[in-house]
Parts: sequence; C-alpha cells; structure tokens
Amino acid sequence: MEESATRRPPVPPGGRPVGRVLGIPVHANGSMVLLALLVTVVYGNYARAELGLEQPWAYLIGLGFVACLLGSVLLHELGHAVIARRNGIGVRRITLELLSGWTEMERDAPSPRVDALVSLAGPLVSLLLGGVATGAALVLPEDTVPGQIAFQLAVSNVLVAAFNVLPGLPLDGGRALRAAMWALLKDRNRATVMAGWAGRVLAFGAAVVVLALYQLGILTLFGMLFVLLVTLTLWHGAGQSIRLGRMTGRFPLIDLGRLARPLLAVPAGTPLGEAQRRRAEDPRPDVVLAVTDSAGSLTALVDPVAAERVPVDRRPWVSVESVSRSRDGLTSLPVELTGEQVVRELQAHPGAQYLVTAGEDVIGVLRVADVAAVLEPRRAQRT
Repeated sequence: MEESATRRPPVPPGGRPVGRVLGIPVHANGSMVLLALLVTVVYGNYARAELGLEQPWAYLIGLGFVACLLGSVLLHELGHAVIARRNGIGVRRITLELLSGWTEMERDAPSPRVDALVSLAGPLVSLLLGGVATGAALVLPEDTVPGQIAFQLAVSNVLVAAFNVLPGLPLDGGRALRAAMWALLKDRNRATVMAGWAGRVLAFGAAVVVLALYQLGILTLFGMLFVLLVTLTLWHGAGQSIRLGRMTGRFPLIDLGRLARPLLAVPAGTPLGEAQRRRAEDPRPDVVLAVTDSAGSLTALVDPVAAERVPVDRRPWVSVESVSRSRDGLTSLPVELTGEQVVRELQAHPGAQYLVTAGEDVIGVLRVADVAAVLEPRRAQRT
C-alpha cells in the first residue's frame, strides 16, 4: 500500500535513481523487483486462464500491469510533491516500490493547514485515477486485456485511496489527523505521538479482523498473510512516528554549550601513556584528548577506540597523533545552533564526534551518543 508523504532524514536513498519527473529525482527500491516478478507471474497466469492468452503474451500483459501500478504509485507521490512545492516546501526525492512509495521533503509543513493539504493530495490523486480507470472498465469489453487491466487498476487505486485515508500514522489520513490535532493542541510533536498511537490501534484492530475472517473461511491463507504483513508494516511505521514525535519534542533540550565535552590539549609527539595520565589527573569530567601543533593550534583528536587497542606496555612509546583523527575530517558545529539545527547537521554529516566552535575557537567536542541520550533517555538508560 502507499505510504504517506514524509520528510525523511537526508540519508542516502533506499533505491537506485531512475530519472526525474517535474525536476524531482525518482528512485526505485530494489525490493520491488521481487514483487514485480511475483505480480507479473500471478497476473500472467490469470490472463492465461481467463483470457486464453498464450506465453509469452500473458506474462507481457502481467508486466504491463506492473508498469501501470508503478505509474499509479508515482502519480500518487507526485500529488504530495506538487502540493508541497506550491506551499514552499522543497522535495528531495520520490522513492518507489511496487505497492508503496514515499516523498522525501526538505522540511516539515509550516502549519496544520499545509500539512493536511500535502497529506491528502496523494489519496485524492489515487481516487481520481480510480475514477478514470472505472470509467474505462465500464466502456471496454470485460473479456479483453484492456478491460481487465482497467478493472484491476480501478480496484487497486480505489483501495489505495481508501486505505491511505484511515486516521493513523504513517498513513496519509494519519497525517491529516495529526494536522487536526496540531491545530487543536498547538503542539505538533504531541499531535504526532497521538496520531502514531491511532495508527497502532488501527493496526491491532485490522490484525484481529483479519484473523477472524480467516477463521471463518472468508480469507485464504495467502490473503491473511498478505494483510497481516501490511498491518505489521503499519504497526512498525506507527511506532516510528511515536518515536519521532517524542524525539522532536526534546530538540530544545539540545544545548551545545552544555553537551560539549572539554578538551585537554597535548603537543604532537606526546606519548599516549603520558597524555592518558594527564587526562586521568584532570578534574573535569569526560575530557577529550586533543593534539596541537608547535603553534598551539588544534590539529587532531585522539580516537579513544584506537587508543584502547594499543597495549598498555607500548603506550609510553606510541605518540598521540598515531591514534588520532585529523581535525580536517571532523565537522564543526557553532555553539549557537538550535537543537533542530544540530540534528540536521548530524544527519547531513554522520560521524561519532564533532567539534563545537565559538567563532574561530574550538571549545569542546560533541559526541553523537550524548545527543542520542538527550533525545531518547529511556533507550540510553537501557544501554
């Protein structure tokens, strides 16, 4: 089923680039190949049995049906993307799967109204496609290939539209519900968490209904497993939405001035053992060892993992720079960044540690684990 429009972190795409539509990069997820093959074979066998087509024509028709499904998914996602761009939200890419897709946006909607418009644009496109396909199915002869494809597209697009307007994240209807709760509560993060729980209630209820229908003999084993897979995906997506809502609500707690670990600078050439002794005597907590050149400028940070790998009896003979990471390979974060800006920088430049700067001066080191502990304190306590 279609997934909702969403703003995902700027990570490498989950699929290969296949082109651009309206200037938007389009990627295809590798997992769709197996599903495309499965649908091609199933629909090809259906065409052979119901329409009397021979190989390879029956399977070519199945492949054509797959192409039509992908086109429907793309148009659904373009609905999200076009409305987003009209409201000043940039679109990074669209990623397609056979029965689902997502639109990655550069930022969140600025208001509940825009959030609702962007979210419902996709289902509206699917509903329109379903209407057009229904009209075609009524006009075309039922026992022909075009008539059957039109009928299948009508059913699939109407079902996609109906499924996606269900009020629970990560579905489009869940995002519309979040927009309504956002407008009511004036708190987007709380609204996200509530809409996420609505998604979990939907997933649980759907699973109960599906199992009951299977017990009554209304659903086949294959049908039950397929729908349960969809509900499991919905449950997982709802959980991710709840987690995201809680995390973003804690963005204001990210204070680089407080989180930055202090530096203890030692000159290049200092033995590792001596540097570690000085750090042990430093009264400040969580001190990070740094290396400076002859002019006193910071050139590198000691890698704690590499330092621990050096045998204790060799540490008096190993220089600190041999187990250090050059400053050039580290991202600098100005101390005045807001919590949301810090998270965006960490997403854009993945790493274990970052330099915190005030003007030209390095005032400390930020470790990504410290940010994670602020955003998800319960998970940090478990680890």
